[in-house]
Amino acid sequence: MDIGFIGLGLMGRPMALNVARGGHALHLWARRPAALEPFAGSGARSHASPAEVAKHAEIVVTMVADAPDVEEVTLGENGIAAGARPGLLVVDMSTIAPAAAQDIGRRLAERGTDFLDAPVSGGDVGAINATLSIMVGGKADAFERMRPLFELMGKNIVHVGDCGAGQVAKACNQIVTGMGVAAVAEAFNFARKSGADVAKVREALLGGFAYSTILENHGSRMIERNFKPGFKAWMHQKDLRIVMQEAHRLGLMLPGAAATAQLFNAMVGSGLGEDDSIGMLKLLERVSEARP
Repeated sequence: MDIGFIGLGLMGRPMALNVARGGHALHLWARRPAALEPFAGSGARSHASPAEVAKHAEIVVTMVADAPDVEEVTLGENGIAAGARPGLLVVDMSTIAPAAAQDIGRRLAERGTDFLDAPVSGGDVGAINATLSIMVGGKADAFERMRPLFELMGKNIVHVGDCGAGQVAKACNQIVTGMGVAAVAEAFNFARKSGADVAKVREALLGGFAYSTILENHGSRMIERNFKPGFKAWMHQKDLRIVMQEAHRLGLMLPGAAATAQLFNAMVGSGLGEDDSIGMLKLLERVSEARP
């Protein structure tokens, strides 16, 4: 099958490579030529615009930074819609606001193009190992059409509901993971300042109700001081901004998410935005060591 892929960054690149390994022909577009280098020798074809990608593909996947980027590559000048053939399916796997996904889906539908919002969780490790959790909104028949490709990229694949529902699930995911990272970072900083062996504290917590995947995986990386990004702090900041904007729109109180969003704001503001989100530990340590 001819598959278009637009967005070849930290997450999109390994996702596209896994699709290629599944035996599909890739049609690619990237703003930066360097993003195409890992596909040399793979048989993938690069194109001059998203519209050109759409002309050659049956399904086009987008994995870009935020809603304006999704809108530009789908509906902008020389966007996917400009080159779409009848029957094209567009699958956006970025993280954007649910309302933005619904709007883009509606506007593509007016042009005869189906759309799924399918954000993911699992970081670059999940993208590389094809173990992502994929949360999908859109028509059931479009979901079934895309399922074989989803299975090349992830393991936990759930059709959540109508267009935008995938993004609602991802917003919930970012609330839970953001607060989880903050909780583990706070606990480890508390243990360190109290003079305890942080690794032993983690070992004890893993055997009780405090167990979580974040404590197991991210906690291990915090102890190793491995802040290489699998998911950058500025990206989590952006995702929680979406959460809080939706909360304002709904008139909904999200106190934990609001506090966590401020912590990520502080990370980015203090120069830690390019670190993994677990770099929150460094932020808390800096504050703890501050003196008047």
